[in-house]
Amino acid sequence: MKLAFCIFKYFPFGGIQRDLRKLASACALRGHAVRVYTIRWNGPMLDGLEVRMASVKAMTNHTLYERFADWVRDDLQRDPVDLVIGMNKMPGLDVYYAGDSCFEEKAQNQRGVLYRLTPRYRSFRDAESAVFTAGAGTQILTISDTYTPHFRHFYGTEPERFHRLPPGIERDRAAVSDTADRSRRRAEVRSRLGLLDDQLLLLFIGSGFIKKGLDRVLLALKAFPEELSSRVRLYVVGKDNPEPFRRMALRLGISSLVQFFPDGRDDVPDLLAAGDGAVLPAYDENAGMVILEAMVAGLPMLATANCGYAHYIEEAGGGIVTPVPFQQPTFEADLQTLLTSDLRGAWREAGIRLSQRQELYSLTDVALDLIERFAAAKAGRRDGVPSPCA
Repeated sequence: MKLAFCIFKYFPFGGIQRDLRKLASACALRGHAVRVYTIRWNGPMLDGLEVRMASVKAMTNHTLYERFADWVRDDLQRDPVDLVIGMNKMPGLDVYYAGDSCFEEKAQNQRGVLYRLTPRYRSFRDAESAVFTAGAGTQILTISDTYTPHFRHFYGTEPERFHRLPPGIERDRAAVSDTADRSRRRAEVRSRLGLLDDQLLLLFIGSGFIKKGLDRVLLALKAFPEELSSRVRLYVVGKDNPEPFRRMALRLGISSLVQFFPDGRDDVPDLLAAGDGAVLPAYDENAGMVILEAMVAGLPMLATANCGYAHYIEEAGGGIVTPVPFQQPTFEADLQTLLTSDLRGAWREAGIRLSQRQELYSLTDVALDLIERFAAAKAGRRDGVPSPCA
Protein backbone atom coordinates (compact mmCIF):
# COMPACT_ATOMS: atom_id res chain seq x y z
CA MET A 1 0.00 0.00 0.00
CA LYS A 2 0.92 3.67 -0.27
CA LEU A 3 0.81 5.37 3.12
CA ALA A 4 1.35 9.04 3.96
CA PHE A 5 2.29 10.33 7.42
CA CYS A 6 1.91 14.04 8.27
CA ILE A 7 3.83 15.83 11.01
CA PHE A 8 4.39 19.56 11.39
CA LYS A 9 8.02 19.34 12.52
CA TYR A 10 10.38 16.41 12.96
CA PHE A 11 13.33 16.26 15.36
CA PRO A 12 14.89 13.14 16.90
CA PHE A 13 13.89 13.46 20.56
CA GLY A 14 10.24 14.53 20.59
CA GLY A 15 7.60 12.07 21.78
CA ILE A 16 5.35 12.02 18.70
CA GLN A 17 8.44 12.34 16.53
CA ARG A 18 9.83 9.13 18.02
CA ASP A 19 6.47 7.46 17.48
CA LEU A 20 6.41 8.62 13.86
CA ARG A 21 9.88 7.17 13.35
CA LYS A 22 8.83 3.81 14.75
CA LEU A 23 5.49 3.62 12.93
CA ALA A 24 6.67 4.83 9.54
CA SER A 25 9.81 2.68 9.58
CA ALA A 26 7.81 -0.41 10.61
CA CYS A 27 5.33 0.22 7.78
CA ALA A 28 8.24 0.34 5.34
CA LEU A 29 9.61 -2.90 6.74
CA ARG A 30 6.23 -4.53 6.06
CA GLY A 31 6.65 -3.62 2.41
CA HIS A 32 4.45 -0.51 2.20
CA ALA A 33 5.52 2.62 0.32
CA VAL A 34 5.77 5.31 2.99
CA ARG A 35 5.72 9.05 2.40
CA VAL A 36 6.22 11.63 5.16
CA TYR A 37 4.95 15.20 4.82
CA THR A 38 6.53 17.82 7.06
CA ILE A 39 7.41 21.50 7.26
CA ARG A 40 10.81 20.96 8.82
CA TRP A 41 12.99 17.88 9.23
CA ASN A 42 15.87 18.11 11.69
CA GLY A 43 17.95 14.97 11.96
CA PRO A 44 19.10 12.14 9.73
CA MET A 45 16.78 10.82 7.06
CA LEU A 46 15.23 7.42 7.75
CA ASP A 47 15.80 4.44 5.50
CA GLY A 48 12.88 3.39 3.35
CA LEU A 49 10.92 6.65 3.70
CA GLU A 50 10.22 9.39 1.18
CA VAL A 51 10.16 12.80 2.89
CA ARG A 52 8.31 15.65 1.18
CA MET A 53 9.00 19.10 2.62
CA ALA A 54 6.12 21.53 2.28
CA SER A 55 7.20 24.84 0.77
CA VAL A 56 5.14 27.01 3.12
CA LYS A 57 5.98 30.01 5.29
CA ALA A 58 4.00 32.21 7.67
CA MET A 59 4.49 34.70 10.49
CA THR A 60 2.48 32.64 12.99
CA ASN A 61 2.38 28.92 13.74
CA HIS A 62 -1.35 28.56 13.27
CA THR A 63 -1.19 30.12 9.80
CA LEU A 64 1.85 27.97 8.97
CA TYR A 65 -0.05 24.82 9.92
CA GLU A 66 -3.09 25.86 7.88
CA ARG A 67 -0.90 26.38 4.83
CA PHE A 68 0.80 23.05 5.45
CA ALA A 69 -2.55 21.26 5.48
CA ASP A 70 -3.52 22.98 2.21
CA TRP A 71 -0.17 22.08 0.63
CA VAL A 72 -0.53 18.44 1.64
CA ARG A 73 -4.09 18.31 0.32
CA ASP A 74 -3.00 19.66 -3.06
CA ASP A 75 -0.03 17.29 -3.28
CA LEU A 76 -2.22 14.30 -2.44
CA GLN A 77 -4.66 15.27 -5.17
CA ARG A 78 -1.80 15.10 -7.68
CA ASP A 79 -0.25 11.97 -6.18
CA PRO A 80 -2.80 10.04 -4.05
CA VAL A 81 -2.12 7.37 -1.45
CA ASP A 82 -4.21 4.66 0.17
CA LEU A 83 -4.27 6.15 3.67
CA VAL A 84 -3.26 9.45 5.31
CA ILE A 85 -2.09 9.28 8.94
CA GLY A 86 -1.59 12.47 10.95
CA MET A 87 0.62 12.93 13.98
CA ASN A 88 -0.85 16.41 14.43
CA LYS A 89 -4.47 17.54 14.11
CA MET A 90 -5.36 18.83 10.66
CA PRO A 91 -8.07 18.40 8.02
CA GLY A 92 -7.92 15.57 5.50
CA LEU A 93 -6.76 12.72 7.75
CA ASP A 94 -7.96 9.14 7.55
CA VAL A 95 -6.21 8.29 10.84
CA TYR A 96 -5.06 10.53 13.68
CA TYR A 97 -2.42 9.42 16.18
CA ALA A 98 -3.68 11.12 19.34
CA GLY A 99 -0.50 12.08 21.13
CA ASP A 100 -1.73 15.54 22.18
CA SER A 101 -4.25 16.78 24.71
CA CYS A 102 -7.66 18.26 23.92
CA PHE A 103 -7.15 21.85 22.76
CA GLU A 104 -10.77 22.87 23.28
CA GLU A 105 -10.79 21.62 26.88
CA LYS A 106 -7.80 23.82 27.68
CA ALA A 107 -9.24 26.77 25.77
CA GLN A 108 -12.51 26.58 27.70
CA ASN A 109 -11.12 25.86 31.16
CA GLN A 110 -7.65 27.41 31.24
CA ARG A 111 -8.06 30.47 29.00
CA GLY A 112 -10.19 33.59 29.09
CA VAL A 113 -13.02 34.67 26.81
CA LEU A 114 -10.80 37.05 24.84
CA TYR A 115 -8.48 34.20 23.85
CA ARG A 116 -11.40 32.42 22.24
CA LEU A 117 -11.88 35.40 19.93
CA THR A 118 -8.40 35.17 18.43
CA PRO A 119 -7.48 33.75 15.00
CA ARG A 120 -5.11 31.32 16.74
CA TYR A 121 -7.96 29.83 18.75
CA ARG A 122 -10.22 29.49 15.72
CA SER A 123 -7.47 27.84 13.70
CA PHE A 124 -6.58 25.20 16.28
CA ARG A 125 -10.24 24.63 17.13
CA ASP A 126 -11.07 24.06 13.45
CA ALA A 127 -8.15 21.63 13.04
CA GLU A 128 -9.25 19.65 16.08
CA SER A 129 -12.88 19.69 14.97
CA ALA A 130 -11.88 18.33 11.55
CA VAL A 131 -10.61 15.20 13.31
CA PHE A 132 -13.05 14.72 16.16
CA THR A 133 -16.43 16.15 15.19
CA ALA A 134 -19.24 13.60 14.91
CA GLY A 135 -19.43 12.13 11.44
CA ALA A 136 -15.89 13.16 10.45
CA GLY A 137 -14.87 9.55 9.92
CA THR A 138 -11.25 9.92 10.99
CA GLN A 139 -10.10 6.88 12.96
CA ILE A 140 -8.31 7.82 16.18
CA LEU A 141 -5.40 5.91 17.70
CA THR A 142 -5.12 6.79 21.40
CA ILE A 143 -2.16 6.11 23.68
CA SER A 144 -4.18 6.62 26.85
CA ASP A 145 -7.76 7.32 27.91
CA THR A 146 -6.87 10.64 29.56
CA TYR A 147 -8.45 12.98 27.01
CA THR A 148 -10.99 10.74 25.29
CA PRO A 149 -13.85 11.99 27.54
CA HIS A 150 -12.96 15.60 26.67
CA PHE A 151 -13.02 14.96 22.93
CA ARG A 152 -16.35 13.18 23.22
CA HIS A 153 -17.78 15.99 25.38
CA PHE A 154 -16.83 18.84 23.06
CA TYR A 155 -17.23 17.15 19.68
CA GLY A 156 -19.61 14.23 20.18
CA THR A 157 -17.03 11.84 18.72
CA GLU A 158 -18.41 8.34 18.21
CA PRO A 159 -16.82 5.91 20.70
CA GLU A 160 -16.14 3.29 18.03
CA ARG A 161 -13.69 5.65 16.31
CA PHE A 162 -11.27 5.50 19.27
CA HIS A 163 -8.76 2.65 19.20
CA ARG A 164 -6.62 2.31 22.33
CA LEU A 165 -2.98 1.35 21.76
CA PRO A 166 -0.72 -0.33 24.30
CA PRO A 167 2.51 1.43 25.31
CA GLY A 168 5.45 1.22 22.96
CA ILE A 169 8.64 1.62 24.94
CA GLU A 170 11.89 0.49 23.36
CA ARG A 171 13.39 -2.72 24.68
CA ASP A 172 16.81 -1.18 25.24
CA ARG A 173 15.29 0.83 28.12
CA ALA A 174 14.77 -2.31 30.23
CA ALA A 175 17.38 -3.25 32.81
CA VAL A 176 19.41 -6.38 32.16
CA SER A 177 18.23 -9.33 34.22
CA ASP A 178 21.56 -10.08 35.93
CA THR A 179 22.10 -8.00 39.07
CA ALA A 180 25.89 -8.05 38.74
CA ASP A 181 25.69 -6.85 35.14
CA ARG A 182 23.36 -4.02 36.17
CA SER A 183 25.75 -2.92 38.91
CA ARG A 184 28.74 -3.07 36.58
CA ARG A 185 27.02 -1.02 33.88
CA ARG A 186 25.81 1.52 36.44
CA ALA A 187 29.31 1.98 37.80
CA GLU A 188 30.81 2.34 34.33
CA VAL A 189 28.31 4.97 33.17
CA ARG A 190 28.49 6.97 36.41
CA SER A 191 32.29 7.00 36.19
CA ARG A 192 32.06 8.30 32.62
CA LEU A 193 29.63 11.02 33.74
CA GLY A 194 31.91 12.04 36.60
CA LEU A 195 29.40 11.17 39.34
CA LEU A 196 30.62 10.33 42.82
CA ASP A 197 29.35 7.28 44.67
CA ASP A 198 27.27 9.31 47.12
CA GLN A 199 25.71 11.61 44.50
CA LEU A 200 22.10 11.12 43.44
CA LEU A 201 21.33 11.47 39.73
CA LEU A 202 17.77 12.69 39.14
CA LEU A 203 16.50 12.56 35.55
CA PHE A 204 13.99 14.86 33.88
CA ILE A 205 13.55 13.52 30.35
CA GLY A 206 11.18 14.91 27.76
CA SER A 207 10.77 17.65 25.19
CA GLY A 208 8.58 20.54 26.30
CA PHE A 209 10.06 21.76 29.58
CA ILE A 210 7.16 24.08 30.43
CA LYS A 211 4.40 21.54 29.85
CA LYS A 212 6.25 18.77 31.67
CA GLY A 213 6.73 20.87 34.81
CA LEU A 214 10.46 21.58 34.98
CA ASP A 215 9.79 24.71 37.04
CA ARG A 216 8.20 22.54 39.72
CA VAL A 217 11.36 20.40 39.90
CA LEU A 218 13.64 23.43 40.24
CA LEU A 219 11.50 24.85 43.05
CA ALA A 220 11.64 21.48 44.80
CA LEU A 221 15.45 21.38 44.58
CA LYS A 222 15.56 24.83 46.16
CA ALA A 223 13.44 23.52 49.05
CA PHE A 224 15.70 20.51 49.74
CA PRO A 225 17.68 20.50 52.98
CA GLU A 226 21.36 21.25 52.46
CA GLU A 227 22.45 17.70 53.25
CA LEU A 228 20.30 16.39 50.37
CA SER A 229 20.70 19.18 47.82
CA SER A 230 24.49 18.96 48.08
CA ARG A 231 24.28 15.37 46.78
CA VAL A 232 21.69 15.77 44.00
CA ARG A 233 22.46 16.35 40.33
CA LEU A 234 19.54 16.99 37.97
CA TYR A 235 19.96 16.12 34.28
CA VAL A 236 17.40 17.84 32.03
CA VAL A 237 17.28 16.00 28.70
CA GLY A 238 15.00 16.99 25.83
CA LYS A 239 14.44 19.26 22.85
CA ASP A 240 13.49 22.72 24.09
CA ASN A 241 14.78 26.18 24.93
CA PRO A 242 16.59 25.90 28.28
CA GLU A 243 17.34 29.59 28.82
CA PRO A 244 14.30 30.54 30.96
CA PHE A 245 15.08 27.58 33.22
CA ARG A 246 18.79 28.33 33.37
CA ARG A 247 17.88 31.80 34.60
CA MET A 248 15.38 30.36 37.06
CA ALA A 249 17.99 27.96 38.46
CA LEU A 250 20.43 30.87 38.78
CA ARG A 251 17.87 33.00 40.65
CA LEU A 252 17.13 30.10 42.99
CA GLY A 253 20.82 29.55 43.66
CA ILE A 254 20.78 25.94 42.40
CA SER A 255 22.45 26.29 38.99
CA SER A 256 25.36 24.12 40.12
CA LEU A 257 22.92 21.22 40.65
CA VAL A 258 21.38 21.30 37.17
CA GLN A 259 22.81 20.27 33.81
CA PHE A 260 20.84 20.88 30.63
CA PHE A 261 20.94 18.83 27.43
CA PRO A 262 18.52 20.89 25.30
CA ASP A 263 19.25 18.99 22.08
CA GLY A 264 18.58 15.63 23.72
CA ARG A 265 21.02 12.75 24.06
CA ASP A 266 21.30 9.49 22.19
CA ASP A 267 22.48 7.56 25.27
CA VAL A 268 19.25 7.66 27.29
CA PRO A 269 19.51 3.93 28.18
CA ASP A 270 22.88 4.66 29.80
CA LEU A 271 21.45 7.59 31.74
CA LEU A 272 18.62 5.39 32.99
CA ALA A 273 21.14 2.77 34.09
CA ALA A 274 23.13 5.41 36.00
CA GLY A 275 20.17 7.23 37.56
CA ASP A 276 18.71 7.19 41.05
CA GLY A 277 15.25 8.46 40.19
CA ALA A 278 13.15 10.11 37.48
CA VAL A 279 10.52 12.82 37.76
CA LEU A 280 7.59 14.06 35.63
CA PRO A 281 5.42 16.64 37.44
CA ALA A 282 3.54 17.58 34.27
CA TYR A 283 0.91 20.25 33.90
CA ASP A 284 -0.51 18.31 30.97
CA GLU A 285 0.63 14.86 29.80
CA ASN A 286 -1.39 12.48 27.66
CA ALA A 287 0.82 9.47 28.44
CA GLY A 288 4.35 10.05 29.73
CA MET A 289 6.57 7.43 28.09
CA VAL A 290 9.44 8.26 30.45
CA ILE A 291 7.36 6.86 33.32
CA LEU A 292 7.58 3.36 31.88
CA GLU A 293 11.09 3.80 30.53
CA ALA A 294 12.39 4.76 33.96
CA MET A 295 10.54 2.02 35.79
CA VAL A 296 11.66 -0.84 33.53
CA ALA A 297 15.22 0.46 33.88
CA GLY A 298 14.89 0.09 37.65
CA LEU A 299 14.52 3.77 38.59
CA PRO A 300 12.08 4.88 41.27
CA MET A 301 9.58 7.12 39.46
CA LEU A 302 7.64 10.21 40.59
CA ALA A 303 4.87 11.62 38.40
CA THR A 304 1.73 13.67 38.84
CA ALA A 305 -1.58 11.80 38.72
CA ASN A 306 -2.70 13.61 35.55
CA CYS A 307 -0.09 11.77 33.46
CA GLY A 308 -1.73 9.07 31.36
CA TYR A 309 0.76 6.38 32.41
CA ALA A 310 0.91 7.34 36.10
CA HIS A 311 -1.38 4.42 36.95
CA TYR A 312 1.46 2.04 36.09
CA ILE A 313 3.43 3.43 39.04
CA GLU A 314 0.64 2.58 41.46
CA GLU A 315 -0.20 -0.78 39.88
CA ALA A 316 3.41 -1.95 39.86
CA GLY A 317 4.47 -0.26 43.09
CA GLY A 318 7.37 1.44 41.34
CA GLY A 319 7.44 4.86 42.96
CA ILE A 320 5.20 7.76 43.97
CA VAL A 321 2.23 9.50 42.33
CA THR A 322 1.68 13.11 43.39
CA PRO A 323 -2.07 13.83 43.50
CA VAL A 324 -3.90 16.52 41.59
CA PRO A 325 -4.90 19.28 42.14
CA PHE A 326 -1.16 19.86 42.36
CA GLN A 327 0.33 21.27 45.56
CA GLN A 328 4.00 22.28 45.43
CA PRO A 329 4.75 21.41 49.09
CA THR A 330 3.28 17.93 48.59
CA PHE A 331 5.39 17.41 45.50
CA GLU A 332 8.53 18.63 47.27
CA ALA A 333 7.97 16.14 50.08
CA ASP A 334 7.32 13.37 47.54
CA LEU A 335 10.53 14.14 45.66
CA GLN A 336 12.58 14.06 48.84
CA THR A 337 10.99 10.72 49.71
CA LEU A 338 11.75 9.37 46.22
CA LEU A 339 15.46 10.01 46.74
CA THR A 340 15.82 8.99 50.39
CA SER A 341 13.18 6.40 51.30
CA ASP A 342 14.01 2.90 52.52
CA LEU A 343 11.48 1.73 49.89
CA ARG A 344 13.80 2.64 47.02
CA GLY A 345 15.02 -0.94 46.62
CA ALA A 346 11.47 -2.27 46.50
CA TRP A 347 10.47 0.38 43.94
CA ARG A 348 13.47 -0.56 41.80
CA GLU A 349 12.65 -4.27 41.82
CA ALA A 350 8.97 -3.59 41.09
CA GLY A 351 9.92 -1.66 37.97
CA ILE A 352 12.23 -4.41 36.79
CA ARG A 353 9.44 -6.97 37.24
CA LEU A 354 7.17 -4.71 35.20
CA SER A 355 9.65 -4.94 32.31
CA GLN A 356 8.60 -8.57 31.77
CA ARG A 357 5.14 -7.51 30.54
CA GLN A 358 5.38 -7.90 26.76
CA GLU A 359 2.44 -5.61 26.00
CA LEU A 360 4.55 -2.63 27.09
CA TYR A 361 6.55 -2.97 23.87
CA SER A 362 3.72 -3.70 21.40
CA LEU A 363 2.38 -0.29 20.30
CA THR A 364 3.93 -0.46 16.84
CA ASP A 365 2.59 -3.91 15.94
CA VAL A 366 -0.93 -3.12 17.13
CA ALA A 367 -0.95 0.27 15.38
CA LEU A 368 0.27 -1.23 12.10
CA ASP A 369 -2.40 -3.90 12.15
CA LEU A 370 -5.03 -1.18 12.59
CA ILE A 371 -3.52 1.02 9.87
CA GLU A 372 -3.61 -1.88 7.41
CA ARG A 373 -7.19 -2.65 8.39
CA PHE A 374 -8.24 0.99 7.90
CA ALA A 375 -6.56 1.11 4.48
CA ALA A 376 -8.33 -2.09 3.42
CA ALA A 377 -11.65 -0.68 4.63
CA LYS A 378 -11.12 2.55 2.70
CA ALA A 379 -10.24 0.60 -0.45
CA GLY A 380 -13.34 -1.51 0.04
CA ARG A 381 -15.55 1.59 0.28
CA ARG A 382 -14.04 2.91 -2.97
CA ASP A 383 -14.65 -0.40 -4.71
CA GLY A 384 -18.08 -1.02 -3.24
CA VAL A 385 -16.87 -3.91 -1.09
CA PRO A 386 -18.24 -4.27 2.49
CA SER A 387 -15.85 -2.68 4.98
CA PRO A 388 -13.77 -5.06 7.15
CA CYS A 389 -14.09 -2.48 9.94
CA ALA A 390 -17.87 -2.88 10.02
